[in-house]
Amino acid sequence: MSDDTTITTDTRTTDSAGFTATVPGVARIGANRELKRAVEAYWAGRIDAAALTRVATGIRRDSWSRLIDAGFDSVPVNTFSYYDQVLDTAVMLGALPPRVAAIDDPLDRYFAAARGTAGGPGPDIAPLEMTKWFDTNYHYLVPEIGPDTEFTLDPGTVLDEIAQAQAQGVPARPVVIGPITFLALAKAVDGGPTPLTRIDDLLPLYTELLGRLAQTGVDWVQIDEPTLVTDQADGLTDLAERVYGVLSAVRTRPRILVQTYFGDAGDRLAALARTEVEGVGVDLVTGSPNTVRTADLTGKLVVAGVVDGRNVWRTDLDAALAALESLRAHAGALAVSTSCSTLHVPYTVRGEFELDPVLHGWLAFAEEKFGEVAALARALAHGRDDQACRFEAARAALASRAADPRVHVAAVRERLAGLTPADWTRSPAPDRREAQDAALGLPVLPTTTIGSYPQTVEIRKARLALRNGTIDSAAYRSRMEQEVAAVIALQEQVGLDVLVHGEPERNDMVQYFAEQLDGFFATAAGWVQSYGSRCVRPPILFGDVRRSSPMTVGWITYAQSLTEKPVKGMLTGPVTILAWSFVRDDQPLAETARQVALAIRDETTDLERAGVPIIQVDEPALRELLPLRTADRAAYLDWAVTAFRIATGGVGDATAIHTHLCYSEFGEVIGAIAALDADVTSIEAARSHMEVLDDLDAAGFAAQVGPGVYDIHSPRVPAADEVAASLREALDAVRADRLWVNPDCGLKTRRTDEVTAALRNMVDAARRVREEIAADRATVPAT
Repeated sequence: MSDDTTITTDTRTTDSAGFTATVPGVARIGANRELKRAVEAYWAGRIDAAALTRVATGIRRDSWSRLIDAGFDSVPVNTFSYYDQVLDTAVMLGALPPRVAAIDDPLDRYFAAARGTAGGPGPDIAPLEMTKWFDTNYHYLVPEIGPDTEFTLDPGTVLDEIAQAQAQGVPARPVVIGPITFLALAKAVDGGPTPLTRIDDLLPLYTELLGRLAQTGVDWVQIDEPTLVTDQADGLTDLAERVYGVLSAVRTRPRILVQTYFGDAGDRLAALARTEVEGVGVDLVTGSPNTVRTADLTGKLVVAGVVDGRNVWRTDLDAALAALESLRAHAGALAVSTSCSTLHVPYTVRGEFELDPVLHGWLAFAEEKFGEVAALARALAHGRDDQACRFEAARAALASRAADPRVHVAAVRERLAGLTPADWTRSPAPDRREAQDAALGLPVLPTTTIGSYPQTVEIRKARLALRNGTIDSAAYRSRMEQEVAAVIALQEQVGLDVLVHGEPERNDMVQYFAEQLDGFFATAAGWVQSYGSRCVRPPILFGDVRRSSPMTVGWITYAQSLTEKPVKGMLTGPVTILAWSFVRDDQPLAETARQVALAIRDETTDLERAGVPIIQVDEPALRELLPLRTADRAAYLDWAVTAFRIATGGVGDATAIHTHLCYSEFGEVIGAIAALDADVTSIEAARSHMEVLDDLDAAGFAAQVGPGVYDIHSPRVPAADEVAASLREALDAVRADRLWVNPDCGLKTRRTDEVTAALRNMVDAARRVREEIAADRATVPAT
């Protein structure tokens, strides 16, 4: 190991130079979703672990090559994952839940923690809870830290990836999630203390890790601490200074880059500056250069995230370079970067041949962002003229976008200006409940599902045939109607009380609507990872939004014609449409939300006129967009709630408005959930064991609620006894006349046999608990 790769106490504060262009991380699904296909093939037993490893190795090799080709002089490694980077960190720290310990094979143990197990020789294993990664649409698996959790270091994966990168000649910078963020994102189980109180148990492991990394010869290690931009815990500023004071005092180690993103680090940046870490990464898209200027970083490398790593618009290179130049005097050295990992954007605009050429020119996906980072780094070093052509192209794209008539539509803005609170205020909830009970006549503990049913091979083939032109729209509609009829028949056979049409015609719960709304466009291959092997293609919202014709009415009325039971109309809410799209950045998000809300309002009123008795407007992303800083949250929740109520405020009392929320920590938005004023709220609760109901009860939530009674993201089929136990737990917090029975989420990703078995058990459990309730009521003496 050479002297210049081992940092000692004599060089830490003076040697801040290191590299000039990089990114905090990259996507790992593969440019053509190779990892998704390989992982799912491994789960299905079609390939073995060696074949899966070969795919992973190829994805990493290709990713690093792209970064080298872009001109980067430091490349992040260990950002690859078979499922989730937080789960990988739990493996590295020996913090997997004890229930998976009996699984001998490390890869199968890993996937058991992620997905659970079912149908094997041993007992079924429940997966870790899943929730959103800060305010993104990426989901991470929540580590469980109990009083008996004993942390142990297993750095094998990161060391293997470093070796692969070095063999390829890559200037590798290993990336690990930091101890503060790991514990802040974990949950206490089995009566254990708040995980952050275990920080001193982790510091020796990170100290050991630094030593092991130094032995590989890497010059830098990146330690990700996005928690430092949040109000997630008290005392984060002092904790950051203490933790990185300890780690930076390690004598034999690589240089340390503490990477923050998704917001402004505030005084935590100054705290890091008081330690001997050599570098700090900052998000200057959502954060402010002023924070860098006020912190004393003159002895540090500042990795400046001036290119947006979460959105798809071309960078204003002039503005980005000006921001960089303003920081020269406030940093020991500057490197240019994206604001966060490019995990959150598609791989490349190349291949999007169906896009309007004008729109195409406004976009920068990951590969194009790499070029922007490299151009800014060269311009910073050699002057703007060195990259004159790139700067001129960026100016032209910005001017084209600003002048396009689709971006600002007078009719949309005039309609918004005419709204008043009366447009989003419905009758009191008790009046609506009386009208709906009379119209629907449902039993106690009514059973339903959230919306989607399995997207079968036949559905995907029909969609591909339509796209390829081998069938026409009439033939496609006929095939989808056959699927709707099959789903209605299945639900009637199972015995559900409120049915759905199954959504076979929908490729995605957001993209389907975006493709029918003015102001959006969809990509052909703009895939990003949502969780595990689940990939989505977020649409791009570029201009003012309006609905030109009904989007769902025909499908729902067809489904209703097949059954005497009520069928729900299924819509996606305005906040979720924004959260799961790449949105315009040229106006406040609140204004865009109101535009989308008006388009959804037009659909809800058309559904009501068509005789649809229940309309579900899903807002699973309500918590997801909650600002990371407490001071910003009230304003967000105000406009988010208003947008939902605009979307649903045009229907009469007898029309029941349902909503659905899933896979987030909801405690901080309980008040907003109540303020949505939905008649029924279904909400994820299975993985968190009905904990959300305690929050609802504490907040005085009085509406009807459907806590998820089983987890659909696992292949496990819950037994009827298990579901009945969940319902009894729910009844401890919610009266029977307010309780609905449903899965956690839509069933799109499950197989039909799994769905059928699980729903039969769910309906059976509801029947049993109804009988218990009736028996209890019969034994109560008359008064």
